[in-house]
Amino acid sequence: MPAAPVLEVRDLRVEYVTTRGAVAAVDGVDLDVHEGEFVGLVGESACGKSTLLFAIAQLLSPPATVRAGSVVFRGHDLVTMTDRQLRSLRWRDYSVVMQSAMNALNPVMSIGAQFEDVLAAHTKMSGRQMTERSVEVLRLVGIDPIHLRSYPHQLSGGMRQRAMIAMALLFTPELIIMDEPTSALDVVGQRSLMVQIKELQEQLGFAVVFVTHDMSLVRHFSDRLLVMYAAQVAELGRTSQLFRKPLHPYTHGLLEAFPSIHGPKEQLLGIPGAPPDLLRPAAGCRFAPRCPHAFARCRSERPRLLEVDGELVRCFLHEQPEVPASKAKEGVA
Repeated sequence: MPAAPVLEVRDLRVEYVTTRGAVAAVDGVDLDVHEGEFVGLVGESACGKSTLLFAIAQLLSPPATVRAGSVVFRGHDLVTMTDRQLRSLRWRDYSVVMQSAMNALNPVMSIGAQFEDVLAAHTKMSGRQMTERSVEVLRLVGIDPIHLRSYPHQLSGGMRQRAMIAMALLFTPELIIMDEPTSALDVVGQRSLMVQIKELQEQLGFAVVFVTHDMSLVRHFSDRLLVMYAAQVAELGRTSQLFRKPLHPYTHGLLEAFPSIHGPKEQLLGIPGAPPDLLRPAAGCRFAPRCPHAFARCRSERPRLLEVDGELVRCFLHEQPEVPASKAKEGVA
C-alpha cells in the first residue's frame, strides 16, 4: 500500500469578509502532498495561491477565515487546532518560507539570534548546541557561518532568502511551504536558489509546496502542478504531462504567455479579458468569458473536476458522453 500523504487538504474554503459581502478566495480545493514530493501552485495574481498556502500553514489573519474543509498534516487537522497546539508543530514539523525575507526577518536582530529564538522555543539545547546547529544549516544553504553575526540588511537578496530556508531547516521538517521565495531575485538568482532547494529536498527528503505565478520557474523542479483560477483548481497533474499536453484552456493560455529558450522565436500570446468578480461569480464556468472554446453549457453550468489519464481538469471539453442503457446492454451482449 502507498504511504499516507504528508498533507491532505479536503474541500477547503477560505473567505474574506468585506463591506460588500464574503469573497471566497479559495473555493473547494482538494490536494494531497506525499513524502518527498515537490508540488507547485501556479496561476495569475489574485487567483488564490497565497491564500491557499496561508490556509494550509494556518497563518491567515482577519478578515480571512476558513469557512469549511480540513487541512490534515500527519493526522492532525490544523484547522481545528488552537494557536498553542499549532506553535508546537510549526518549524519543528512543518515550516514556511515567506515571499520577502527582508520583511519576514527581524531587522534589529542578527541572523544567529533569530535562529536561536526558533531553537529555544522548541528544544532545550545549550547555547553551544544551538550555535553548532545554526552553523550546520547555514552551510547547507551555502552561506559562510560568519554571517550568523550579520543583520538582514547586510545580506544580499539571495542570501536573505537562503537564510530563511536555513531557518526553515533547523529541525529538518517533513513539509516546507514556500510563498514565491524567488520573486525578488533576478533570473540567475532564481535558478541558483531553485537548484539549491531541489538539492536540499533530495538530500533531506522533505516535501515542498511551492507557490509562484511563473510556470516556467517550476517546470524542471516540481513533480506535480496545481493550476488555480478564480479560487478553484483548474487542473492538477504531473508537471511533465501538463507541459506536454495541457488539458485546460487556461493552462494552455498560461504556457503560451511564457517564452521558451529553445526552438524558433515565437510571438507570445496573452489571455484576453480579466478574472471574474469573486463577490458575484458567474453561474457557469468561471473561465468561460475568456475561453476560446466556450459553448452554451459553459455559461450556464459549473463544471466539476474530471479525471483524464490520471490527471484532474475542470472542463466540459473532457467530459465523456454518457452511453444509453440500451446501448450498454448491446455491448455486453
